[in-house]
Amino acid sequence: MSPLSDLARTRLRTAVVVTAAIVAIASPWWARFIASQLSFFRVRRVEIVGVRYLAPSDIVARLRVDTTRSVWDDPTPLERRVASHPQVGSVSIRRKLPGTLVVSVVENMPIAMVSTEKGFLVFDERGRQLPLDPSRVAVDLPIAARRDTALFGLLARVRAERPRIFARLSDVTRTGDREVLINFEGLPVRAMLDVTPDRLAEIFPVEADLAKRQARVVELDLRFRDQVIARLQ
Repeated sequence: MSPLSDLARTRLRTAVVVTAAIVAIASPWWARFIASQLSFFRVRRVEIVGVRYLAPSDIVARLRVDTTRSVWDDPTPLERRVASHPQVGSVSIRRKLPGTLVVSVVENMPIAMVSTEKGFLVFDERGRQLPLDPSRVAVDLPIAARRDTALFGLLARVRAERPRIFARLSDVTRTGDREVLINFEGLPVRAMLDVTPDRLAEIFPVEADLAKRQARVVELDLRFRDQVIARLQ
């Protein structure tokens, strides 16, 4: 047998290098494929993280997973099923070996309730109705006269920047194109629709001062710049 020529040896080395490169690139795929066939990695447990209003059982029902599924299977179809729930803003699924799927959910948070003939409806800050029944799920939210995305945006800013102020809100009503009436647990406050959370916070020192003087307040008015006008009884 004649020895290999330099050209043949070069071609052989090139073929070996290319084959090795292909195997290296594909190894994550075939390793995951092999692992997905092992019963050791079958799904035996599902953990739900991040839910506040949603029942974990609702998420599990949408997943529709059983012990025939491997944690190495593509989670994208499962994420799509969960994301189709109107209460879900976003979802991601990760594996926790050997047999657990961890489902992390970010909910569309409710911002207000609106009273209707059929009872209270719950909305998020973008004006989307959420599938929450206040008679079954504890929601402590201000009541709005109607679905009003501008008003809901105001409430969302207050909750994000001044959560203690938001916690005192009982109801809010649009009284004009740019004016609102906000009720803080029996203390009515008139303001402009674009009022800032910091501006709303200015009412509380005034409220405390009037309480010390035992003054009976009908309402406070923030519609005039740099002033908090108190109307007394």
